[in-house]
Amino acid sequence: MLNIEEKGLIVSEIKEKFQQSSGIVLADYRGLTVAQVTQLRAQLRKAGVEYRVLKNNLVRRAADELGVEGLDSYLKGPTALAFSADPVAPAKILTEFAKVNKLKTFQIKAGVLEGKVIGAEGVKALADLPSREVLLAMVLRGMQAPLTGMANVLQGPIRKMGYALEEVRKLKAAQ
Repeated sequence: MLNIEEKGLIVSEIKEKFQQSSGIVLADYRGLTVAQVTQLRAQLRKAGVEYRVLKNNLVRRAADELGVEGLDSYLKGPTALAFSADPVAPAKILTEFAKVNKLKTFQIKAGVLEGKVIGAEGVKALADLPSREVLLAMVLRGMQAPLTGMANVLQGPIRKMGYALEEVRKLKAAQ
């Protein structure tokens, strides 16, 4: 049993995690074996995500002190939180983990994105986003397409002149 001072320290630690994280995912971890939890923690750690099981009352208190509204309804039953500076990483890893392991009891409850609470569907939509590298590649491809088109347009007259000179050469060679 924690005393008031210990609870206060844990609440301040949770508040600090909330402030440092741009993406937080809440999950119901029931039904996981020890091996699965170990595997999940390893995947999350590799991505720089901290995964902790915390008391709902302490999380609720920390969220209330920070002004995060709408989280109370999700803080029922066993709850694990995944904290990350990358808003997409915990959503992707937890969603993929549930799919790969075909877990029916492990469920994503909600998320907190930049201080705003999003539901499970919002977390799943976040998980479906392409990775940062893919998004950057898409932006670069979008920027590169007009330049490539312009280069092709500018090469057109030069290419046509080359074809015309080739035809003149063939005509002179035939004479």
